[in-house]
Amino acid sequence: MLKKIQDDAESRMKKSVETLSHQLAKLRTGRAHPSLLEAISVVYYGNATPLGQIASISIEDARTLTVTPWEKSMVQAIDKAIRTSDLGLNPATAGTIIRVPLPPLTEERRRDLVKHLKGEAEEARVAVRNVRRDANQEVKQLQKAKKITEDEERRSEEIIQKLTDKCISDIEKLAATKETELMHV
Repeated sequence: MLKKIQDDAESRMKKSVETLSHQLAKLRTGRAHPSLLEAISVVYYGNATPLGQIASISIEDARTLTVTPWEKSMVQAIDKAIRTSDLGLNPATAGTIIRVPLPPLTEERRRDLVKHLKGEAEEARVAVRNVRRDANQEVKQLQKAKKITEDEERRSEEIIQKLTDKCISDIEKLAATKETELMHV
């Protein structure tokens, strides 16, 4: 029973770290990367659809992405969605191909991105701590119901704390790496 609680806590903590990793991949570092555009919502037959599902996104060069819609009629909608996104991008349409040049990042924009990065990292740390709290509460309930001993409760809490420390350390490493990447000119 304790093993099940610990395994559940570990998988939920790792999901928090993975989610942060995906969020950080979307942060722009001055280099073109397809994940930057994949999540942009485009109105497709009346439904908001992620861009990655209605077009192929590829890297043309270090600072340019190309978007090729699978349907020619979607070029204008995709162009509009990219322009209205909060990414500050200005796509250029050439027939059925949309080129998205990435402007160089200013120092101010880099600092804003680092602030955003730190906020995302803090949210991930909070999520991991919430998982720890939930797991420890489950263990305490088992001990109150006399299904486990106090020693087992203490050991389980130590294991859960070690998992928490490891996941928070992983979050710190991800954030530090991304911050270095963002601030590098």
